[in-house]
Amino acid sequence: MAKTGITLTRRGLGAMLAVGLLAGGLAGCGNSDTGGDGDSGSSGGGNGKLVIGFSQVGAESGWRTANTNSIKESAAEAGYELKFDDAQGKQENQIKAIRNFIQQKVDVIAFSPVVESGWDTVLKEAKDAKIPVILTDRAVDSADKSLYKTFIGSDFVKEGRLAGEWLVKEKSAATGPVNIVELQGTTGSAPANDRKKGFAEAIAANPNLKVVASQSGDFTRAGGKQVMEQFLKANPKIDVLFAHNDDMGLGALEAITAAGKTPGKDITIITIDAVKDGMQALADGKFNFIAECSPLLGPQLMDLAKKVKAGEEVPARVETEETTFTQEQAKAALPNRKY
Repeated sequence: MAKTGITLTRRGLGAMLAVGLLAGGLAGCGNSDTGGDGDSGSSGGGNGKLVIGFSQVGAESGWRTANTNSIKESAAEAGYELKFDDAQGKQENQIKAIRNFIQQKVDVIAFSPVVESGWDTVLKEAKDAKIPVILTDRAVDSADKSLYKTFIGSDFVKEGRLAGEWLVKEKSAATGPVNIVELQGTTGSAPANDRKKGFAEAIAANPNLKVVASQSGDFTRAGGKQVMEQFLKANPKIDVLFAHNDDMGLGALEAITAAGKTPGKDITIITIDAVKDGMQALADGKFNFIAECSPLLGPQLMDLAKKVKAGEEVPARVETEETTFTQEQAKAALPNRKY
């Protein structure tokens, strides 16, 4: 009997090891890209590192790529473990990712919401699990502000307003209608809603400035080109293009050129972001004005993650410092541009 008992014990140990290895393998499977050198299947803090689960909107623009790189690089520099998920522009993917982060018991969840609405349920789940949430770049419209600790990003209304104020000054001598077409960002997203609002508020100062067409190009170059082609066919006289980001403006350049018009001269072009390609277009005179929206949020995010995990008080809103650019300013800034 003693021999049989030893045999069973060894088998039991073997089975337990096999189950443990299988569970570890399954936990490491999924569509998240884990930064750092920790075990992607470990629960938060299990290896002594701060573990952050981050869900990104996608890779729809040069701005978004720079934002992702900033977050990944900053996590590595801080020595944190980053579980990264690309939502590919779909809210359902982000909700799934957040729930996966909750199951993995990460220390902090951060995400850039695809749209503003529809987050209360999953954010309540994170709160119940005692995992603090940080919103990056884009806000949510949840009435319950306790569902997240803080927001870090830009003032999108201000960006739209700065674009509009420049146009009001630029067209102050206009005696007749100035026809504006607007390339909006992703429908329902905070930057699209807020940039539209800020721009509209600013141009109201001059009744000659009129938005004659406004449609979403989904923040992509392809979308900007396609919608601008439609604008040009439907509107024989377009004086100004306001694009909610550089990438849509860059796509629109192709459509404007193909229509036999000179961008920056026949059509005044205003964009937001100030990524390198947009700044080059501005320096070349194809764009006329850019309001900056910095994607380099990584260092501030890591600092906030450390503080909220430690239970420290943080501001409800942390805004990035940004500026605006004319052609000459773009030429001066381009050599040292990081994104």
